[in-house]
Amino acid sequence: MVNVDSQAFLIVVAAAALAAGFAAVLARRLLVPVVVLELVLGVVIGPSVLGLVEPDEFMEFFASLGLGMLFFFAGYEIDFARIKGQPLKLAAIGWIASLAIAYTLSGALALAGIILSFLFVGSALATTAIGTLIPILSDAGELKTRFGTYLLGAGAMGEFGPILLITLVFSTKSALANAGILVLFVALAVAAGIVAVRSVGRGWNLFERTLETSSQLAIRSAVVMVFALAALAGSLGLDLLLGGFVAGIILRLALEGREVRVLESKLTAVGYGFLIPFFFVVSGINLNVAALVEEPTELLKVPLFLVLFFLVRGIPALTLYRGVLGSRDRMALAFFTSTQLPLVVAITTIAIDQNHMTETTAASLVTAAILSTAIFPMVGLGLRAGGSTDESDRPEPTSPMAPVATS
Repeated sequence: MVNVDSQAFLIVVAAAALAAGFAAVLARRLLVPVVVLELVLGVVIGPSVLGLVEPDEFMEFFASLGLGMLFFFAGYEIDFARIKGQPLKLAAIGWIASLAIAYTLSGALALAGIILSFLFVGSALATTAIGTLIPILSDAGELKTRFGTYLLGAGAMGEFGPILLITLVFSTKSALANAGILVLFVALAVAAGIVAVRSVGRGWNLFERTLETSSQLAIRSAVVMVFALAALAGSLGLDLLLGGFVAGIILRLALEGREVRVLESKLTAVGYGFLIPFFFVVSGINLNVAALVEEPTELLKVPLFLVLFFLVRGIPALTLYRGVLGSRDRMALAFFTSTQLPLVVAITTIAIDQNHMTETTAASLVTAAILSTAIFPMVGLGLRAGGSTDESDRPEPTSPMAPVATS
């Protein structure tokens, strides 16, 4: 039996609701991503500040569900039909370049004794929080522009690439064994995808009829697929992030060409209304900010990592996109792709569990990622609003499968 601290659970849920309220009020003057507020409030109610909540198995379980749903939306938001070709090619080359820069810089930090593992820190530096950026970009109308297409491609690689790293490299199994398991998972996922596409094709009218009834067959089926693939990944020794991510991709492919705004709205309510905020609040609770403040030298890592985020992801954006984007847009792309958070939290959690990272370094990385989420998108939007030097403001044809705005 799992002991449930109902009072602590209520505080976490209330913190998530309070974060949403603050975000709604601040949106009139300052656009602050709600995930930043969720993490900050998690720190406030956690052991580092007020000490109202101590994380337990029950909370960690819900946080894991939220992480799976977060990467489900990350996979669902990738429109392969839109980013195929040059956007995806540049994104792949850019991410590989980012990884090389990240491992070089983190290797230097490891040699200097500043960090323990260049592999974990370098991998965290080479991520992009595209799932966090989607609502900001949608509200600003950037998702419908040519610039938005290149940004979506770069962001997709900034999440998909690190997830593969987590799967192949960070496991305790050998690289060959992980590769074999990954191939098996992909084969099973493809089979699940074929079944999903055929099922939706034959039963879409039934799914659609239940969207306004208590049965909610479409929503329940989608949730089952998310956690079934996450469970499959876990049973094979892979990270559940991969299962959630692949489930999102499969659902997008299965729903291709259909009007699904009601379905997307309800899935968003399930994910962003409860499970995903739980993950971020609990992550804030687990963040050892007190230890960071007690060590002034550790606190200096925060601005260091913030600068490294921009160097690792920004340099490829500034150099590789010369032929397709103007100077202001390349700078905006650099700031957007340097925005990081969810995968940094996931990678630092794994690193601590495997004793490859100290809690203070993890806290520095996550704090820097929070700052990147609060600062970099605003700078990127300012650069875009200041004027474009090419045709990247030109709207692209709308699609019924355009990502739904979430917060």
